[in-house]
Amino acid sequence: MSRILSPCVGVCSTTVGDNVCRGCQRHDQEILDWFGYDSEQRTQRMRELDALRSDVAGRWVYVHDEAALAEQLTRHRIRFREDQSALSRAVELLRVGRTRIRDLSAYGITPCSGGEELEPEQLFSRINDEIMVEAAKRANNEVSPAGHPPDATQDDAGKRKD
Repeated sequence: MSRILSPCVGVCSTTVGDNVCRGCQRHDQEILDWFGYDSEQRTQRMRELDALRSDVAGRWVYVHDEAALAEQLTRHRIRFREDQSALSRAVELLRVGRTRIRDLSAYGITPCSGGEELEPEQLFSRINDEIMVEAAKRANNEVSPAGHPPDATQDDAGKRKD
């Protein structure tokens, strides 16, 4: 039996009441339904999560050396996937190492304009805050307040349109 692909990083904040997990950016219903998704659905969702992280991280950093980044992730035993984008990998590195990293360039990462003066912990905080905002918007568009996909009779707030 093959291992089921999951974005879980072991810090699920939905257990403490968040609608969107701070660790993997999936919404609570999606986490519950994950093992019911087929392989193609999980793969597609992983691509979407990587794109979200890459889009937001790209506003703050760029990866100037993908090999150095992969080497550091491996060295520090930070899990990543071969098909994961470099910017999504950079988010994982910052998530795990943000309090210990001193020189981002040694990890193949360079801050963009607006991020040059930030310490790695501050940089991760800004990136993660923006990721959570975008993930919450997505969750609100996909799941109604009752936990079901919105239908054509509901507006964006989940209220009936008449």
